[in-house]
Amino acid sequence: MPEQYVLRPFPSSRQAEWDTFVAGHPQGHLLQSWGWGELKAGVGWRPLRLALWERKQEKIVAAAQILQRTIPHVSPRLGHLAYIPKGPVVDWAASAENSTGLAQLFLHRLRSFLRGQGALALQIEPDLAADTAEGRAALACFRSLGFHQVQAIQPLRTIILDLRSNEETLLAQMKEKWRYNVRLAARKGVEVRVARSLEDVRAWYALLQTTGERDQFGIHTLDYYCKAWEIFAPRQQARLFLAYAGEELLAGIFVSLLGRQAIYLYGASSNSRRNLMPNYLLQWEAIRWARQVGATVYDFWGIPPTDGSGEALAGVYRFKSGWGGRTISLIGNYEHTYHPLLTYTAKTFFIR
Repeated sequence: MPEQYVLRPFPSSRQAEWDTFVAGHPQGHLLQSWGWGELKAGVGWRPLRLALWERKQEKIVAAAQILQRTIPHVSPRLGHLAYIPKGPVVDWAASAENSTGLAQLFLHRLRSFLRGQGALALQIEPDLAADTAEGRAALACFRSLGFHQVQAIQPLRTIILDLRSNEETLLAQMKEKWRYNVRLAARKGVEVRVARSLEDVRAWYALLQTTGERDQFGIHTLDYYCKAWEIFAPRQQARLFLAYAGEELLAGIFVSLLGRQAIYLYGASSNSRRNLMPNYLLQWEAIRWARQVGATVYDFWGIPPTDGSGEALAGVYRFKSGWGGRTISLIGNYEHTYHPLLTYTAKTFFIR
């Protein structure tokens, strides 16, 4: 089987082909999209896209977007850390039944390629639930190739809402208070609009700063979110939904869409007129939009490690858990270390 396939860097002239493959694959994810690499290139990462091709048909069978980061002013070939977020895009299901399957071959090739590129360590954090055959296959593959678990970068738990039901069923699955708040916001005149300009993004960012201060979490710069909107909105891969009362902006959420998966990435809300429940109507309109454009799942993107009321983000869990989705625990982040001492030293320079 190895002779059938060749691993090659993916040319920038074929961006649309990359996204088509990622969006159409069961393991495709926004963080493996071309645009996500462009976004991260603005904050110190260097994206490398590698694809495994079937030789005869010249067809992509697996792919990985690797984010590389070096110590400042040091060449990547003299040492860098490599990270695959929510990837690779490969058929883990087939590997669940075949220990010498495509995923095993792909990761073996990736590991060797990145060693030649000067990687000190490779971290892989797939979007795989721990209680699935695919998740178990990935763990077996990692063990066989010498990977070990390290601290997660992405959330380890999330809530997934199945969108394949009709709207009436989705409303019925919500907690009663959630349905009430959705209807209350609409009844009180809250209007949901879609961001059309960078001015809209800047107005939303002011709310995000307020939210970060209120709820004590860190945020990116304004330029980061403006670039995210400029990259994903024209490609129809994201929308920024904004909730207004009259002309007063009350709240907004940034929701991505790639293939069949929508993701609630970022949310912000004002300290005023919270009694109008704008966040509930925002989520409902985003869910409706995602379903209408073909998404089958809506990912609420991260909840605290436990459901306890003592959690710092207990309010986040309560809000996200009321929509009728199911909680998913992911397998986490796994690392293959090429140079242990250098890797330990290099990690002190990185802020993810």
